[in-house]
Amino acid sequence: MNLNLPLEPDKFYHVYNRGLNSENLFKEERNYTYFLNKYAEYLTPVVDTYAYCLLKNHFHILIRVKTQKVLNEYYKISRLNDQNEYKEGLHSADFIVSKQFARLFSSYTQAINRSTQRTGSLVETPFKRIEVDSEQYVTQLIWYIHNNPVKHGFVDDFRDYKYSSYHSHLVNSSTKLARKQVLEWFGGVDQYKKFHEAQQEEGSIRDFIIE
Repeated sequence: MNLNLPLEPDKFYHVYNRGLNSENLFKEERNYTYFLNKYAEYLTPVVDTYAYCLLKNHFHILIRVKTQKVLNEYYKISRLNDQNEYKEGLHSADFIVSKQFARLFSSYTQAINRSTQRTGSLVETPFKRIEVDSEQYVTQLIWYIHNNPVKHGFVDDFRDYKYSSYHSHLVNSSTKLARKQVLEWFGGVDQYKKFHEAQQEEGSIRDFIIE
């Protein structure tokens, strides 16, 4: 299983990262909101985000990389004559999105270091990712991401956990999440709830799970 494969335009990925040497990424409650705000600042221009869960020492996110055209416009890259130049190097989706994640991690680490009087790196590099190559498994992967706090013993009921996207899919307030598409995948709000509340099996999505 390649957890560091190149990111490509218009493809889905399960993204995972954790604290260096298993250190907690989130030291206090306000850190979760700060991380999400920084994530929106750096990643929303280059990826669509469908689900997330932030735990003390790691996180899971389901993304789709935006099209090469959108990435080029964001990075102000003029059209190249050789389309192969988009596949690797400074113009590639992998470089652009990875650079945005690096900016996120750097900015977040600097803030944590200032507030806790620590020094040095906080997150592992490079971050891990698995391509999700079939929409057939997307709903189960979203369930898995939302159920992660139960799996790791933080709560008994995933609905009680505050730092996942589960509840954000159910409200009408403004969001950076691709909420509409998520609910369409499940067949609407009621089916979204029923699917999450049913006992799902991890076996069918084991190829897309990172821990």
